[in-house]
Amino acid sequence: MLQKALQEIVDSGFTGVQLRVHDERGEWVGSAGVGSAGVGRLGESAEPPTDGHCRIGSNTKTFIATLVLQLVAEGRIGLDAPVDEYLPEPGLDRRITVRMLLQHTSGVFNFTGEFYDDGTFTPGIPVTGREWVDNRFKTHRPEELVRLALSKPARFEPGTHWSYSNTNYVLAKLLIEKVADCSLAEEMQRRILDPLGLSGTVAPYTQQDVPEPHAHAYYRYEDEDGRQKTVDVTRQNPSWISGGGDMISTTRDLHTFISALMSGKLLPAPLLAEMCRPHPKAGYGLGVFVQDTERGGTIITHNGGITGHAALMYSTPDGGKTLTAALNYVDDAAMSLAEPFQKVTRMLVREVF
Repeated sequence: MLQKALQEIVDSGFTGVQLRVHDERGEWVGSAGVGSAGVGRLGESAEPPTDGHCRIGSNTKTFIATLVLQLVAEGRIGLDAPVDEYLPEPGLDRRITVRMLLQHTSGVFNFTGEFYDDGTFTPGIPVTGREWVDNRFKTHRPEELVRLALSKPARFEPGTHWSYSNTNYVLAKLLIEKVADCSLAEEMQRRILDPLGLSGTVAPYTQQDVPEPHAHAYYRYEDEDGRQKTVDVTRQNPSWISGGGDMISTTRDLHTFISALMSGKLLPAPLLAEMCRPHPKAGYGLGVFVQDTERGGTIITHNGGITGHAALMYSTPDGGKTLTAALNYVDDAAMSLAEPFQKVTRMLVREVF
């Protein structure tokens, strides 16, 4: 059934997919592409490499939230203390707490653009179209992204509502670096990647390459002559998304991470419980979504996508069963695969959980 589900993902428009499932019976690993269905690169027939490297997008947020909570466990950060107490430079509203960053309740403007309930959109930095393609190797400093966000009106008063904002996790990145007095990459390596043996996971800043092996990511846009053009965007400078989603990993490493996290190997039980306590509006805890399954169970998850690459990460609350996946596809400004993406994730969750 899982191989059939993978084929349906490719048939829905994705270029390729890698899938890994762990449960009490062991491990199942597959990549879509019995024959020619699902490829790692357009114009070629080879399927995506099993356990290839992939940009994991917003799964990055779960790693960052875990780091922050480890600092909370050590008493170096207060979960309900003002962020400004540790990170005064941006000049944040003193009412914004560390918890609000991790749970997206700060109200801070999303630097990648803000969609409002009335259907209006306020742009942030260029993240779509030819402008993004032409500037995809540009370096953005996290402080610049925060400064842009804070130059816009807050979406709501701190703590009064919920709205997903990448800015929260750029601020969390800066918070970690200030308290730990080192780069996020160094702290991530020391606290999570090395202890868990996550050799396929990278927390880059401006590095452009995805380690081999990997499937390729693509972006479709309209050029100056009005023609549709598809370009390979596997190489890019991920500083434009920063702590909002810049990490690279593999399905194996994502399994190891989420399983270790949920089984209590990275956080003390009280803080893990805080992490998995969802906000009533969106079911978002601290760096994870908490979802009910069709059969009355619960799963902990975070998915992410970044211009032609996407990653899925699901686990039971005890870490005993996990689903991790990596997808490569042709992205576009219209988000034409957004609906198929939601459909295939629901299908996979139904099959596995």
